[in-house]
Amino acid sequence: MNKLYVVSAGPGDKDLVAPKALAAIKASSDLVAYGLYLDLLGDVCNDKIHHDLPLGQEIDRARLALDSAASGKTTALISSGDIGIYAMATLVFELLDQQLQGKVKPLEEPLRNNHPEVNSALWLGVDIEVVPGISAMQAGASRVGAILGHDFCTISLSDLLTPWQTIEKRLHACGQGDFVVSFYNPRSKKRDWQINTARDILLQYRPKETPVLLGRQLSRADESITITTLEKLHSDDVDMFTLVSVGNSETRHIKNGDKQWVYTPRGYTKKL
Repeated sequence: MNKLYVVSAGPGDKDLVAPKALAAIKASSDLVAYGLYLDLLGDVCNDKIHHDLPLGQEIDRARLALDSAASGKTTALISSGDIGIYAMATLVFELLDQQLQGKVKPLEEPLRNNHPEVNSALWLGVDIEVVPGISAMQAGASRVGAILGHDFCTISLSDLLTPWQTIEKRLHACGQGDFVVSFYNPRSKKRDWQINTARDILLQYRPKETPVLLGRQLSRADESITITTLEKLHSDDVDMFTLVSVGNSETRHIKNGDKQWVYTPRGYTKKL
C-alpha cells in the first residue's frame, strides 16, 4: 500500500502525542524525521527503519518520505508540534503541486544509499493522511491558563523564507487588529534583532504592561516558563527553543499567592 502518514509528534511530552499519531507510527515500516523527534517519541519508534536527516534538509526529508511511500512502504513523516503549522506538511503538498506542474527536478544523487530516488510521478499515487497534534502555542497557553482565549494569530519571525517587509506588514496588522500573537522562530544565532523590532511595533498598539509568555522547551524535562511584560520583552531572554506569546490589550495577568495565571477574556464579564 502506498501510504504516507504526515504525523504530528506534539511539543515533546509523550503524554501529549495523539493516539492517532501513535497508531500511524505503529502502522509504518519507515520513519522520516529529524532525529531528536524520534528520540522524544521513544519506544514506539523501535523496530522501524529510521531516516533521520538533520535540520536544514527539510526538502530532502519530504522527498524521501514521498519516495518511500511511492515505493510501497508505509511511511510516517514526523515533525514536532502540529506538522501543519510551520512544519513539514506544507512541503509535502508543495512538492505534489510542483509535480503536477512538471517542475520537480531529479536529484543529482540519492538521498540515501539504501533508498534510491523513485520517479516523482509516482508520488501522485500516494495515499496521504495528515495527523494533527498539539502545537507549541497550545502547550504554552495551557501552562499559564488561557492566553489564547480570544482571537489570536501566529507569526514566524524568520526571514529566511519570508521577506522581512512581509513580516513587518503582518506585525502591524496584528497590532491594529489587537490579536494575541504567538511568535515562532523568534531568534537564532544569526537573527537576534527581529523579536525586539516586533516588540517595538506592538508597543505602538497596546500597553507596555501587556502580559507576555516565554515558554522554553515546552512539555520537556528542561521546560521553563516565564511571564513578563511587552515592555520588558528582550531578545536576550529568547532563543529558537522559546515560544513567545504576547497578549492583546485586554489580556490579564492574575496572581493568587504563589500561583499566577494569564488569560484573555472573551466578554463574559458582561454576563456574570
